[in-house]
Amino acid sequence: MTFTADDLMIIIIAGLLSTACALLGSFLVLRRQALLPDAVSHAVLPGIVAVFLLTGERTSPVTVLGATAFGVACVAAFEWLRRTRTVGSDAALVLVFPALFSLGILGIGQFASGAHIDLDSAIYGDITFAPLRTTELAGTTVPTSLVITATAAVLTVLLVMLLWRPLQASTFDPDFAELSGLRGRVVGQILLVAVAALAVVAFDSVGAILVITFFVVPASTARLLVNRVPAMLVAAVAVGWVSSVAGHRAAVELDTSIPGMIGLSSAVVFLLALLLAPRRGLAWRGLRRLRAA
Repeated sequence: MTFTADDLMIIIIAGLLSTACALLGSFLVLRRQALLPDAVSHAVLPGIVAVFLLTGERTSPVTVLGATAFGVACVAAFEWLRRTRTVGSDAALVLVFPALFSLGILGIGQFASGAHIDLDSAIYGDITFAPLRTTELAGTTVPTSLVITATAAVLTVLLVMLLWRPLQASTFDPDFAELSGLRGRVVGQILLVAVAALAVVAFDSVGAILVITFFVVPASTARLLVNRVPAMLVAAVAVGWVSSVAGHRAAVELDTSIPGMIGLSSAVVFLLALLLAPRRGLAWRGLRRLRAA
C-alpha cells in the first residue's frame, strides 16, 4: 500500500503527538495518575469556550493559555479535594472533571455555537482533516497541526531532559526528592501543567478519546516490556508511532474512523504485550507455573 502526501502527514501528526503524550504519560502511569489526562482533556473545554467569547478565536496562543488555565484549575481542585481526605482520590477526580466538561457543553450550546466545537469534534477529533488546515511557514504552506504538534513534541522532550533528575526522584520517592532539594512537589505541578497544555493541543487535532489513548496506552504497554525509565520512554514513543501507522492503514483499508482505528491499534499492541511481554506477560507467567508444577 502506498501513502499519499496527506496520509503521510496524518501519520506524522499523530506520531508527533503520541511522542509528546507518551513521554509525559509514562511519568503519570508510574505516579498512578493515569486518569488525569482524561480529566484535563475534558476540563479544558470551558476554557476554549471562554476564550472564544472574549476573542472570537479558538485556535490561538490565547486559547491555549485559557484552556490550560482551566486544566490547571481542574488539577488544583482535584488536589484540594484529595488532601481534605473527605473523599478518595478516584472520587475527587470524578467529581471535578464532569462538572467542568458539563460547563463547557452548556457554554457551547448557549453562547458559543459559532465556535464550531461540537461533541463529535471534542470526543472523536478531526485528524483526518488536519492536512487541509494550513499556514505559511518560511514561505512554505504546511498543515497547522503539524507545526503545533511538532512544537509540542520538541518542548516536551526539552522539558523531560531539563527536569530529568527531579522527575525520576519525585516519581519514585517524593519525600527523598523534597529532602534532597529537588523540589518534587513543584516538579509534579509543572508536569500537570504540561499535561494540561498538551491536552489543549491534542483537543483540536485528535479529540479527547485519542489523547487519552496516547497518554495512557503506550506508557502502560512500555511498562510491561521494560523496567528502566529511559527504556520505558523509548518504548512508549515507539508504541505510539507503531499504533499511528497501523491504525491509519487499517482505517484506510476499512474506510472507517482514523482516530478510532489508531486507538484500537494501541489497544491491540497493549494486549500483545500483556500476553507476550518477557517476565510480566501472561503467557510467560503461565509457562513458569507449568515448569514449577
